[in-house]
Amino acid sequence: MITRRRPHPKDVLFAVRGSILPRIWWRVVLVGAAALVTMLVDRWVIPLQHPSTAAFGAFGVALSLFLGFRNNAAYNRWWEGRTLIGLMMADIRAFAREVQIMVPSAPARAEIIGLAEGYMHLTRLFLRRLSLDEAARAALGPHTDLADAIHPPCAALDRIADRIAALDLNPVAQRALTERLGLMTQHQTGCERLALTPLPFAYSLLIYRTTWLYCLLIPLSLIEAAGWMTPFFAATIAYVFMGLAEVTEELVEPFGHTENALPLDAICTNVGMSVAPHLGRTPPPVPAAKDHYLS
Repeated sequence: MITRRRPHPKDVLFAVRGSILPRIWWRVVLVGAAALVTMLVDRWVIPLQHPSTAAFGAFGVALSLFLGFRNNAAYNRWWEGRTLIGLMMADIRAFAREVQIMVPSAPARAEIIGLAEGYMHLTRLFLRRLSLDEAARAALGPHTDLADAIHPPCAALDRIADRIAALDLNPVAQRALTERLGLMTQHQTGCERLALTPLPFAYSLLIYRTTWLYCLLIPLSLIEAAGWMTPFFAATIAYVFMGLAEVTEELVEPFGHTENALPLDAICTNVGMSVAPHLGRTPPPVPAAKDHYLS
């Protein structure tokens, strides 16, 4: 996730990290070149029709509303993902305190809390469709076999439940810990719903087709008014519409690997910082952004 705050004027002109331009520059150049070819054909080969700007204005307003609606839907998915991950963090922190209070055996406490931290890492790997990495291996300790399960996060919760069931706890403590595991499962399932259920493909296809159609046709209405500036204006329009469409594609997948996705690595590190005192170990350093990027 990009951590820039209010951009400095020079960042507006020269910032590359966090900008959508590196992903769409070739489309912008292609639209500008198509506009130049259209203008040359109109002037030197055969005169073309010049639709009024009012017609394209209405087309542009409709496209803007459609893109805005889709962008809102994508941002809602992104924010819901952040909310659910935040609730999982809160559950694990509360779970660690509850285990500290209710479980009398120190080795059992350490194992259960360590499994809870490993569960967070397994959830990160599952949402991003990654294999076991060093951070998850360190958090899981002797329980790395959980990564080979069909559903690693659920396998981790099952093992935690088994460890709690094997302890001689009073019914109130068992119920409290079980309810906390239920909340973790609920928020995990919400994250999986977002990760495994993208926006309908037909919706994205319609957006991109309409955007390309508009950007390739708009030079016809600009030739008379803009003259040789037509390619520049056409490229600018393409940057706005195609850039907005591409940003939406990143927000649709809040747990992905893009620069605007949620910083799951940093979130798991924060969980490790929270449970470290319960495990009697030194907390990891606070996650720091590199080149304004937090992974």
